[in-house]
Amino acid sequence: MDTRPLSGPDCRVISIGALSAHPLWNERAPVRTGHATTVLVRTTAVDDPRRTVNLLVDPGLPEPALVARLHERSGLEPGDITHVFLTSFHPETRRAITAFPDAAWLISPREREAAGVPLAQSLARLAESRQSAKDTGEPLDEDQETMIEVLQRDVAILQKCEAAPDTIAQGVDLFPLPGVSAGCTGLLLEGRETTLICGDAVATIDHLEQGKVLPNCDDREAAKESFEEAVEIADVLVCGRDNLVVNRTKKIF
Repeated sequence: MDTRPLSGPDCRVISIGALSAHPLWNERAPVRTGHATTVLVRTTAVDDPRRTVNLLVDPGLPEPALVARLHERSGLEPGDITHVFLTSFHPETRRAITAFPDAAWLISPREREAAGVPLAQSLARLAESRQSAKDTGEPLDEDQETMIEVLQRDVAILQKCEAAPDTIAQGVDLFPLPGVSAGCTGLLLEGRETTLICGDAVATIDHLEQGKVLPNCDDREAAKESFEEAVEIADVLVCGRDNLVVNRTKKIF
């Protein structure tokens, strides 16, 4: 593990993500397993520049694959990760989050609230339906039981996710990008150039080049505004389902 002092945030792609169906490739149904781009940000703590922060963003691969990729790309083990940040609460951003039980799990306050309300409502409806079946002696629906288990796991993950502060670490600030989801939030990294980890607000390089947002947005107009703001402010963009890319509209070197 590299213990040299850091002069600013260091951003490294651990795993390049993919859309399950890429709308700009005329894919209308899933043809692959979707997963978010996972990024490692190494910097220092705001209150103590001697303390290294290893921040993992959107651990979207299955746990064994993500842990292996993390070591391949950085030499780090799960116990070395100090923080995990989710740009949204979409399942494809967090498959491997439980591999980092000792890290602080963070998500934007708005996304935490937006995800929590429908989760709680869905779980309450299913629990009520299950209780009704028990009261009448009807057999329990296996699909409902599976869904309850899934929702309970999601609730447990969300409960452990803390509301992220505006500044997570030295040179790492929240950058709200609402639209794709209500509280989608990227991370702005200040260094020699400004790097923006976009989440699904800028999904792929194709979306960036064509000026498009994903079709299944919570709020399409807000998503377009967030997209435009990301392109305006960042020298380097880390796409939510693709590699990092230099913003061609800005001269950074």
